Amino acid sequence: MNTINFCPLDYTMNLIGTKWKPLVLFHLLDGPLRSGILQKKVPGISNKMFTQTVRELEKDGLVIREVFPVVPPKVEYALSEKGISLKPILLSLDAWGAKEYQTTKG
Repeated sequence: MNTINFCPLDYTMNLIGTKWKPLVLFHLLDGPLRSGILQKKVPGISNKMFTQTVRELEKDGLVIREVFPVVPPKVEYALSEKGISLKPILLSLDAWGAKEYQTTKG
């Protein structure tokens, strides 16, 4: 990494700055979820985007994917320690959104 031009916000946004990543991470704050349940908690996400999103989060070390050797296959996602470290940020974004939404509904 080029430290001369390093921008911490740019680094963070590259990890979590898509439409779906913060939502997936937020829904994992309360603990691990099975793949199908997690996807249902993110309204509007397609199967393709869900798969791409969780794969990127796993690759970046924010999410842990566990596959259980059962039939039918059971896949569960959980936050890694690195993912858990985003909790205050995600909760702040949620609180800001709730406040802003109430303000606009005035």
